[in-house]
Order: sequence, then structure tokens, then C-alpha cells
Amino acid sequence: MSSDFETYEQDFGTITADITNKIGRIPKLSGEEKTQLVLNVDKQLEEVRELLEQMDLEVREIPVQSRAMYNSRLKSYKQEMEKLEKDFKRSRIAYSDEVRNELLGDDAISSESQRAHLLDNTEKLERSSRRLEAGYQIAVETEQVGQEILSNLHTDREKIQRARERLRETDANLGKSSRILTGMLRR
Repeated sequence: MSSDFETYEQDFGTITADITNKIGRIPKLSGEEKTQLVLNVDKQLEEVRELLEQMDLEVREIPVQSRAMYNSRLKSYKQEMEKLEKDFKRSRIAYSDEVRNELLGDDAISSESQRAHLLDNTEKLERSSRRLEAGYQIAVETEQVGQEILSNLHTDREKIQRARERLRETDANLGKSSRILTGMLRR
């Protein structure tokens, strides 16, 4: 399982390096070439999201003893993904601002502060959504652990009940044996 995780890590590193390179090139390009590069980066970001989902699934299948190490690595990859998405948004906004300035001239500058405020609010909303998803994942994992504990307790209860029953049978047999021996001694 960890070999699959490491394969996903290598893919993650390769794709994110390529995305970082392309994000740096977006503001410098223009026209159709820039549009194609934006679409390409968007597609690669979706691939990275899918890779992170696969990594998350792999981490869930790893034994509990070594899961913490993989969880921390996965968390850092998710943070790196968030940074890439922010950088991509900024490069797209720079791209959009250039187009807007060409079309509208000075009117676009007045809405720049509104756009920055909107972007900040969108990022806050996305962070809150991620926190909610993380909380939900923790709740699901906690529920699974609780189910395992209840199952173990049920199994232990059955064992204890069987042991009690055997003890009662043994006690009854000892009582019979004692009566038989007492009767034999009287004869």
C-alpha cells in the first residue's frame, strides 16, 4: 500500500512542478496561447485533486501504527495544492485584469479593490468548506473506531458468558461427584 502512496507522491511532485512552471508563464503570454495554458493548468489541477483523493484512500488502508506519518505528508500535499490554486487564481486574475483594462480602460481600476475583497471572501469560504470536510472525515473515522470497539466488547461479553456457563457446569459436576463420594464412604 505504501508503494502506491509513494507512486502517487512522485506523480504529485511531477505534476505540481509542471503547474508551477506554467503558472509563472501565464501572465507573460497573450491571446490564444494564454487561454490554452490556463485550460491546461486547470486540467492538471483536477488531476492533482484526484491524486490527493487516491492518496487519502491509501492512507485509510494503511495500518494505524504508521498512518500518522502518511497523514502528515498528505496534509502538507494538500496545503501545497491550496497554494497552487491560490497562485493560479492570482495569475488568472492578472490575466483577466489585463483583458479588462484593454476593454474598459480606467473603469476597471475602480473595481480592483472590490475584486480583491471578493477573492478574499471566496478564499475564506473555501477554507471553511475544507474545515467542514475535515471535521466530517474525523467524525466518520471516529464512528468506525466506535463500531470496532463495540464489536470487540460484544465478542468479549460472549466469551465471558461461555466461561460462566462452563464454571456453573463444573460446579454442578463437582457437587454430584461430592455426593457420590459421600455415599460411597457411607457404604
